[in-house]
Amino acid sequence: MSATLGMLLKHVRPDATMTLIERLDRVGLESSDPWNNAGTGHAGFCELHYTPRLTDGTIDLTKALAIYEQFQLSLQFYSWLVDRGTSPSPSTFIESVPHLGFARGVDDVKFLRHRFETMIGKSQFEAIEYTEDSATIGSWIPSMMLGRNAAEPVAATRHSGGTDVNFGSLTRILVNELRRAGADILTGHEVTNLERGQRNQWTISIKCLATNEVRDIVSRFVFVGAGGAAIPLLQKSGIAEIKGYAGFPIGGQFLRCHNHETIARHNAKVYAKPARGAPPMTAPHLDTRAIDGQRGLMFGPFASFSPKFLKQGSITDLARSIRRNNIGTMLAVAASETPLTVHLIRELLKSKAEKIKQLRQFVPLVEEGDWELIQSGQRVQVMRPIPGKRGILQYGTEVIASSDGSIAGLLGASPGASVAPSIMLDVMERCFPNESRHWQSRLREAMPSLGNATANDPMLARELTSHAHRILHLEARGPEFVAQSTGTNFVIPTNVVNPTKEVS
Repeated sequence: MSATLGMLLKHVRPDATMTLIERLDRVGLESSDPWNNAGTGHAGFCELHYTPRLTDGTIDLTKALAIYEQFQLSLQFYSWLVDRGTSPSPSTFIESVPHLGFARGVDDVKFLRHRFETMIGKSQFEAIEYTEDSATIGSWIPSMMLGRNAAEPVAATRHSGGTDVNFGSLTRILVNELRRAGADILTGHEVTNLERGQRNQWTISIKCLATNEVRDIVSRFVFVGAGGAAIPLLQKSGIAEIKGYAGFPIGGQFLRCHNHETIARHNAKVYAKPARGAPPMTAPHLDTRAIDGQRGLMFGPFASFSPKFLKQGSITDLARSIRRNNIGTMLAVAASETPLTVHLIRELLKSKAEKIKQLRQFVPLVEEGDWELIQSGQRVQVMRPIPGKRGILQYGTEVIASSDGSIAGLLGASPGASVAPSIMLDVMERCFPNESRHWQSRLREAMPSLGNATANDPMLARELTSHAHRILHLEARGPEFVAQSTGTNFVIPTNVVNPTKEVS
């Protein structure tokens, strides 16, 4: 997030002086590290929890459409980076990986079918395919169908234009470009205090962890993109907007495969619905990863607990974040979120064998010895105060900004890094309202569809998507079986449904 904001600000204000402060010896090693997240380029295609069924039975596409629009800006931003030579090769941070939604059982199959029928009417999702045919699903995700009970109802949706993103590599590409543009990059430094001074300037106290030397930096604008540590840092600032906010750390674990044949057999990011009563963030998914030129495979997430707000944080993080103004929020959430508490306790009590059993619902023929349990990134679930209630659990991402726009920070998690450019544009509009109007033309150099939703101009949207896919070397082709040659004609098999797709 910080690197993306820095890149955008440097583009519109090349003369601005800028300092990036990082606790660790290298950037992108916390939440952005590729083994600390699933790497999904969230675009609304496969995440079933982004399209909930409402009480009247309809499927709500609001969140999926919003995330789709945001990720289109991300793709344009990425292609702009490659076009201008910021990245030596797009494959260092982004790869083409199909996105699938998967359903088992009568009820979930019915939901997935209804979801597809609702989504296919939108131009943004016109390339999504749907099938309930086991053989077809087996050609998409063979490892998930081998050994499966033939009587079990199954269904899948597929979008071949999905992506896997190495956010750690992308972060380092952006930071290296900022360094070349004159920004000071201070790794191995920790922010110890934030204090508002005269004329709304901020004094940031930082400590070099190698020498314990402490010094101050004065700035007119501060952005806190510190992952889970954003809440305590914003608390140090004393701004009114953070009062009442609290955070509860929830660690994550994944099962990572080290059998190369299993890894090679699976090429997809596959999402299912969360378990009944479980929160959205627990939706299980099986993910192909492309990291440093190597393919990987991981399944999860499984919840774990640590009082740390960062994977490499302190065990006192949670205790030190409790304030008089947020303890009421925390107690209110604890009282109202019993299902989450029960789910977390159950997850913590699960053995590796029980987690392997959950994996077998996705991949029936699993050899336990082929999978290792790894600790992923630490996420801090946001608890926020609201009028009329003392506090609620906040899912997704949220920007906190002071009323004068001199400081802002980002809280929350998914879709997070996937939509960083869109979120940072929001930060710029809120914190630089006067300048932001004049920056639009410069920002459109990086993101041409800025201010113009794809639904308003589908032809422009297709052109921009095609351009981004070409520059980023992404393959948006469908599966080989979609069209079968019969001499001079082509036949679309009836087991794949996509009424808007033309085959020529």
